[in-house]
Amino acid sequence: MVNVRWALVRHGQTEWNQLRLLQGVTDNVLTAAGRHQASLAGGDLSRYGVWDRIVSSPLIRARQTAERIADIIGTPVLEIADDLAERDFGFAEGASVAGLDDAERQALMNQGESEDSVLARAHTVCVRLAAQHPDERIVLVTHGTLIRTVLDHAYHTSTPRVDNGEVAYVDAALLTRPISLQKS
Repeated sequence: MVNVRWALVRHGQTEWNQLRLLQGVTDNVLTAAGRHQASLAGGDLSRYGVWDRIVSSPLIRARQTAERIADIIGTPVLEIADDLAERDFGFAEGASVAGLDDAERQALMNQGESEDSVLARAHTVCVRLAAQHPDERIVLVTHGTLIRTVLDHAYHTSTPRVDNGEVAYVDAALLTRPISLQKS
């Protein structure tokens, strides 16, 4: 795989995003604004040529986003990958993060699945897709924490936030290189 570009897309807005509630694996639908964001992401992707495959998280907000993008870019292959689901925040799901400082928000978010677990799941999907479809340009429609964690691994950086409907383009080789997880 040489210089094959993939795109990571965060799902469009949900009501819980509007209310600043930790959503995790709670299944919520897109708002009208979220559907519009999905359309904008599809428009952005269409400017970068043909995409061979769309792979989505199983959560409805990601699937709705992926379906809208597929309609716009004309990519008929829509696959669901369970391991692209958002981080499970455990009992913190549904909690408000409005008004919390970074440390308080992080403490709340750390009640559930670890970011290392999210990265390991995402990495497994990326390695599988690269092996099965080595020359394909793939759109992965997923969630903020997963995308941020993957980008941090790919670029050895700290990504502060991924907005609803945001598209990140990345060399697939960066997503499949070996990972080193923290010892917990």
